[in-house]
This record gives sequence, structure tokens and C-alpha cells, in this order.
Amino acid sequence: MLTTTRTPRRAVLACVLAALCAWLPAPADAAPPPGPQHPAAAADPAPSWTAPLSTRGRYIVDATGNRFRLKSGNWDGAQGSWNGSGDSADPATHHSGQQSFGVPLGLDRAPVSAILAGFRQLGLNSIRLPFSNELVHATAPVPDRAVAANPQLRGRTPLQVLDAVVEALTADGFAVILNNHTNTSRWCCGVDGNERWNSAQSTRQWEDDWVAMARRYKDNKRVVGADLYNEVRRDVLDDPNWGLGDAHDWYAAAQEAGDRILTEADPDLLIIVEGINWTGVPVDFLPHGRPALTPVRTLSHTLVASDKLVYSAHFYGYTGPRHSGATGLGETHDARYQDLTREQLEQALYEEAFYVSAETGQHFTAPVWISEFGIGAGETGTAPKAWFAAFTDRLAAMDADFAYWPLVGWSTDAQGRAGGDDWALLRFDAAGRRSGLLDGPDWRAPAWSRLLGAPQRTGPVAAADTWDMLAVDHRDAVESLRTRRLGDWDAGARKAACPDGQRLLGLGRGTGRGLCTDTATAGDLRAAGDDATVVRDERYVPPGGDWAGGYTKLQCPQGRFLIGYSRRGATVSAALCAPARGPLGTAGRTVWFDRGDNRPAGGPGGDFADGDYKGQCASTEYAAGIAFTTRVGSRGTPDALLCRPLA
Repeated sequence: MLTTTRTPRRAVLACVLAALCAWLPAPADAAPPPGPQHPAAAADPAPSWTAPLSTRGRYIVDATGNRFRLKSGNWDGAQGSWNGSGDSADPATHHSGQQSFGVPLGLDRAPVSAILAGFRQLGLNSIRLPFSNELVHATAPVPDRAVAANPQLRGRTPLQVLDAVVEALTADGFAVILNNHTNTSRWCCGVDGNERWNSAQSTRQWEDDWVAMARRYKDNKRVVGADLYNEVRRDVLDDPNWGLGDAHDWYAAAQEAGDRILTEADPDLLIIVEGINWTGVPVDFLPHGRPALTPVRTLSHTLVASDKLVYSAHFYGYTGPRHSGATGLGETHDARYQDLTREQLEQALYEEAFYVSAETGQHFTAPVWISEFGIGAGETGTAPKAWFAAFTDRLAAMDADFAYWPLVGWSTDAQGRAGGDDWALLRFDAAGRRSGLLDGPDWRAPAWSRLLGAPQRTGPVAAADTWDMLAVDHRDAVESLRTRRLGDWDAGARKAACPDGQRLLGLGRGTGRGLCTDTATAGDLRAAGDDATVVRDERYVPPGGDWAGGYTKLQCPQGRFLIGYSRRGATVSAALCAPARGPLGTAGRTVWFDRGDNRPAGGPGGDFADGDYKGQCASTEYAAGIAFTTRVGSRGTPDALLCRPLA
């Protein structure tokens, strides 16, 4: 869900001046217009795809290497529906009057099989399932009325109900992506105690819950992804950040959680990292905005399995690049997305998200999943409706992975009165009768049909060169499982190592950033086994082989290449070298970067050390040594690389 509220469906948060916060109530939805069945998309047959999923460049692929475009929707409810004030037992205190009881919406109104049939008719192949950390630990069974249309689920806890939903979805051929939406089971998003992954719990507990959930579904390979946390945003006092190394560092938290999931629970899962949804106080004269994925350009993630990273972002028309989405109290004069021209909208989407997938061959290149967008069937405003058409057209033009919010909602309350959430594509009344996009006139249908029917990349996706960043700004960045098995190879130093299958090709002088790649190698350059050499002195520099006179040279033994390094403060501490599986070139050249960048033309891999001098070997070379000096006036930062031909 969106950090600030959607109008009029969500409560709108406006944080002003000295953390004054106010919520705008959400009025009841109008009943859907009656009409004959009017499908927006033809029924899609059971998909033919093979789990698990991974990535190749900007694309997600299945186990056979075929493109798997996420055509998804959000089946919410298990994250909670209570708005946070009033008696939680009163349906009126729940979002749009829809009391979910902490399980996916609609189970009280329609059999699971009927709900899934609707998903298939919509043309979907994957479902994002939000859940709360509270659900993971709940022991009380849900009330019978929460699953009235699915009596086989009576007596189960919320997590056990989620188990059954996951099993039904995957048995029907859907890919399932778990989304940790909230800490506590309540409607998101605002200053609600769920702003960050660690708002109501420790970061360690959050990670442990993810490891437990990943292990729980490990044997079901159609559970394909872990969407780490929803809409990280400001709380009353502080902003989240991307790379500052403190307790609110979302970049670091996502890195650690992703690596723990892959190493301790399920190495097959996609790790999905959403950008920061909001920072600052939404007042005209104070800094504020929606960073989304903009920080990824200069600080990207590298996981222990580099083909498992997906980035995500959310977009709603009533919000904007610097607009919180509030109306009235807390509203600024910044433009909403729906106020932008098509050209301006396309530029904003590119800068905030799509550049990550569009700019190939960069350290940040990855698939981008727009995992939330939506609008109400009852919307009458010209600008919001034009935004939805323009936005879905852009998703189609970018061949983007997407997930609509939400899929399931009510059309009446328990007494049969019009109510519920008209943003939902499938709506059910108290008697289980369905309405919505598939069942009557719906102005959203043409845009939805264009999105589902637009040309898209299909079939095999060729393997792409991988470029990954190493960042030891605040922590170790040992992303090689084989190197991790060596233990602490330079105690007390901050260490970095490229993911298995890659080699170190570039270094930043002052930041400690590194650049890894697998380019120009047919398979893994490294020999079998975990053997590696830690080089702390010049013992491997041969007589007459002084390639950086007057500098300390950490050189790999012959037949070995750089895969990592360590630093103590700014000073180079050690080089980590791995044996090659075949002969390596021995001629070499010195690449100095002590007075400016020294990189191949075009800067393959992108700017991996923003604002810093960078040295980089050519794509047909390997790095065999690091030179530095600790003479007076120097800090021991890397000044040169020894680059040699691969063959």
C-alpha cells in the first residue's frame, strides 16, 4: 500500500512542523454500476513455466531461461485491515469497512477456487501476498466467519490460512511472491508504527521472521520471491536512508536480510527490494520527497546470488515525486503524478524507477517490478483517469513487470449495503456474487486490456554480462559463498569479495568501492574448490617485476586473480586472490588512478564509486594486484591496479 493515502480510499497522513500528524477519514465507496458481463481480458490457460525464477540483465527468467514477465496483482488482507483507531472488532474501523481478520480478503465470501478463476480471467500469472510479522507469530484461530465460504479453513491460525492460500495458488500454476507489508496487523501506510522494517521490532527479529517464512515454503518452488518490506518511509522523528550505516539504513537492512534468506533458508528465491517511499516533512518550505529507486544509481545491492535481485517501486496518480498524496492538511504545492503531462510522467517514472532496467550493463541493472498501482472504478476525475491510461500505457511500452493493487474487495457490507473498496478488480457481495472489471461496464477495462495485450519479450533470454558493486562503507561485503567458508581471512579489517563466478575488475580510490564482473569469461574463471590466497605483502612480486615503483604492491601469485580486498580505515590491508581454472596471461600494464579516473572507454559497469577516482581493467583483462602508499601525506588508499590479459 501507499505510504500516504489514496484519495478517497485511504487515510491521508500529513506530518507538519513539530511532528503534528493528522488522518483524513476515508468515505464509503459507491456501489459498482450494474451491467452485463463484459470481460476485460480473455481467460488465460494454466501457464507453462518452470520454477525457480532468476534474473538475466533486466529480465526475470524461469529455470529454462525463458522470460517470465510478472503480470501480477496484490491479494491483500493478511497484512491487516484495521485503520488503527476505534474498536478493532467494529468493521467500520477497518479499511473501506472490510474486516480481513488477518487473512486474504474474500475468503468469507467466495471459495478459493472461484477467486483464483477470476485471477486467471484477468490474465495474471503471479500474486503478491502481503503479510504482517504479527501473523507469523499469531496462535489463535481466525473466527469461522472469516472463512465462511471456505469451511475447510475453519480452526486455523492466520498463518495456516495463508499456507492454504499459497498451496491453492501454486497448485493452480501461479507464482507467489511473499510481501512483508507491516510489523503489526493493521492497514498501511502512514505514521502507524509500521514505517520501517524495525519500527515495532528489532532488525534481527525481522530477519529471523523472513528466514522462517522462506524455510516454511522452501519445498514449494512456485513460491518464487521475498518482497522484503513495503513502502519504507519516515516516522514522526526520522527518515529512512540508503547507505548511512545506522539503524534506519534500508540499503543495509535489505542487503543483510536478502543474504540471510539465500544462505539460511532458500537459495532459489528472488529477493525484491523496494525503494524508499518517502522522506521529509510534507510542508512547502521543508525538504521532502519520494526517492523511490533513485539512490540505486550510486549504491546498488550485490547479493551472494547476484541473479536473484529485483528492485520495485509503487506509483499512484494522487501522489507525486514530491507530493505525499495528502489533500487539505499536509498538502503541498508540488505536482501529483496525475498533474503531469505524458512526457513529464514518462521522465519521472524513468528517473525514479525504470532507468534501473533500461540502462543495461551497469552495476545497478536489474528487473524493476512496479508492485503497486491502482485506481477506483468509481473515479470520475479527468486527471486521475488520464493518469491511469498514461501509466498503464507506459508499463506496456516499457514491457515492465507489474502488480495491480488490490485484486479482491467487497461490494457490500454484511447487511447488503453498498460498500467496500472499488479499487479492487474483483468485488464480492455478502452473498458471494462477483462484480468488477470482468462483470460489467468498467472504465478501467480498456487500459487493462491494452496492458495485458501489448507486445512483450517472450522466449529464451540470453545470458548477459554481470556487473556488481562492492561497498564496504559500513560493513563487510563478502558476497562469495566460497570465500565465506574460509572464515575471517583478515581479522579486524573490512572485507569485500565478489560473488562466485565473478572477478574484481575495478576499485574506487577513497570510498572502498569495488566493481566485479563475469564479462569475457566462458563460465567461472575460478578453479574448483575454496582455495584462495590472502596477500598482505610483496612476496609474490617477482624480481624485476616492479610495476609501481615506490609503492607497496599486493600482487597475486602467478595463475591467480583478484576476487576481493580488505581495508583498515582508508588503508588497503590485503588482497584476496583465487586460482584460475586455466592459464592466465602474464603480460601486464599498470592502471594509475591516483589523480583521476582511469577506465575503459564508456565506463562499463557504470559509476560504481560516485564522486571518487576509479581505476578499472579492460573487460578482456583480469586484475592481478593493488598498489598503494603510506608515505607522509598519503592514507594508504589504492592508487593503481595491475591489469593482465585473460588469455
